[in-house]
Amino acid sequence: MLELPPLHVSRPYGRPRAHLSRTLHVMTPDGASLAAFLYAPAADDPLRANSVNPAPTPVLMLHGNGEEHGIFGAVINALVSCGRPALALDSRAQGRSTRGAAPLSYELMAKDAMRVLEEAGIPRAHVLGFSDGAIEGLLLARDWAEHVVSLTALGANLNPDGLDGTDDILQAARANAAWATRSADGPACYPDGTPAPSRAQAATAAELLYLMVNEPHIEAASLKAIACPVSVVAGEHDDIPRAQTDAIAQAIPDARELIVPGADHTLPKVAPEAVLRELLVTIARAEA
Repeated sequence: MLELPPLHVSRPYGRPRAHLSRTLHVMTPDGASLAAFLYAPAADDPLRANSVNPAPTPVLMLHGNGEEHGIFGAVINALVSCGRPALALDSRAQGRSTRGAAPLSYELMAKDAMRVLEEAGIPRAHVLGFSDGAIEGLLLARDWAEHVVSLTALGANLNPDGLDGTDDILQAARANAAWATRSADGPACYPDGTPAPSRAQAATAAELLYLMVNEPHIEAASLKAIACPVSVVAGEHDDIPRAQTDAIAQAIPDARELIVPGADHTLPKVAPEAVLRELLVTIARAEA
């Protein structure tokens, strides 16, 4: 009997509790439906009702591989409590966004983010990206500079060599691909009671895992074109080798580099306070 593939899901995290002011479903030319969620103070919130200042520039939040925007829950809650909106995107084939027909790439998902900003009527945004989302953030800051006010990149890498554990990721991708094409039913549940993935779910998981094995391919020298304030952040025990984080920070003019003590790769979950502090510092640099 075929064994169940490794689950490609994040361990539990607290989803946003902040006021959800708008949900968007943005269609792409290749047929994907992109789900995005605008969290902002409610109309009767004292921060908004008593403010004489223009609405702050929103923060666009881009999550990591196999996740959805809820991983930023604690950061979204704190940010909105400070009066700043957050536009959080479920990347295609993840969360409540659908796959579409185009080949998956980080460049494609960066274009998706720009499409969502346009649909939301947000011409410029601060960007907070985690893992895959941080890679997309680098592409946005480099290639769509006029729309990016600042970038806080958590756990980004420039190429597949800049990621530890690629052999394990490849094995997980192959196991999910095998489950997606199985000819007979396997176990119905994992030992903890989690339902087995469908063939379609396993195929999507395999495709997302292969994406990390095969991409990105970003030349460090190309990041010298980034002109907005940037913070490059990683955990002390990150899956991204320190040399890769250093290379990104050194390539971007005047970038800040922060290594969060004791943290692993999952910074929005294990160190949301550190993420929020660095995000606010980066925003302040841009808006000074």
